[in-house]
Order: sequence, then structure tokens, then C-alpha cells
Amino acid sequence: MIARPRLSPLVARSRVFVDTSAFFALVDSHAQEHAGALAIQTRLIEERRRLFTTNFVLAETHALVLARLGRAVAGRVLRQLDQSTLTIVRAGRADEQWAREILYRYDDKDFSLTDAISFAVMDRLGIAQAFTFDRHFAQYGFVVLAP
Repeated sequence: MIARPRLSPLVARSRVFVDTSAFFALVDSHAQEHAGALAIQTRLIEERRRLFTTNFVLAETHALVLARLGRAVAGRVLRQLDQSTLTIVRAGRADEQWAREILYRYDDKDFSLTDAISFAVMDRLGIAQAFTFDRHFAQYGFVVLAP
């Protein structure tokens, strides 16, 4: 695994990566994880944490919401994310190359390319915590926030 950048503990702790599963759990009130997602979101807001995601996760979230909840909800979610303080990181060529290396190295795992891109960006930015309900983040070695 690539060495994560050295950040001050305060900066490192303030950063959280948000995955598709968290976004979807927040949007779908019928999702099993909805209450837990709301509790985590409330805590992150209270703690003034900086939230990050990628353009890949944004596209995946839109597609999932579109398929399960419809066009109107998907459009509303996209607008809300665009207007939020969330930092959307554009995955670059180096992130994509590192993501492929992750997929090749962890060939016993069923990480998606979007997962691996997320891991690569988190590695690059020194983000160790994830707001997600996807077990793959813990399998890769990140801290997954719990309600």
C-alpha cells in the first residue's frame, strides 16, 4: 500500500470520506441504515468535520438514486450535493493507476473500480476515516464510522 501523507492528527481527524452507501442511506428513509446514517451525519456536522468524496462516487450515487428512487429525487440529491460544503475530488490519472494496482493486489476481494478510486484518493489526501456502509473500506484498512 502507498504511504499515506503525514498530516497533523487534528487535520487528519477532521477529514472524512463519504461513500455512495452513506449518501443513499441518508436519502432513502426506508433503507436499513437510514437512522444510523442520520446519527453519523449529525455527529459530523456537530464536530465540523470536512467531508470529501469523488466524482466517481457522485456519479455512482446519482445512478443508484435514479434507479431506485426516480429522476426527481436523483436530480434533487445532485443539486443538494453540488450546493453543499462537500469537497468533490476529481480522480486523476495517477488515482486511476493506483486504483488498478489496488484491484490487482487485492485479487481476493471484490472491490469495484469506484471503491478502488475512493481508496486511492483517500490514500493521496491522507483520509483515514470513511462514512460508509460498504465493508470494503474496512477490508482495505480504513476506519469506518459507526452510529
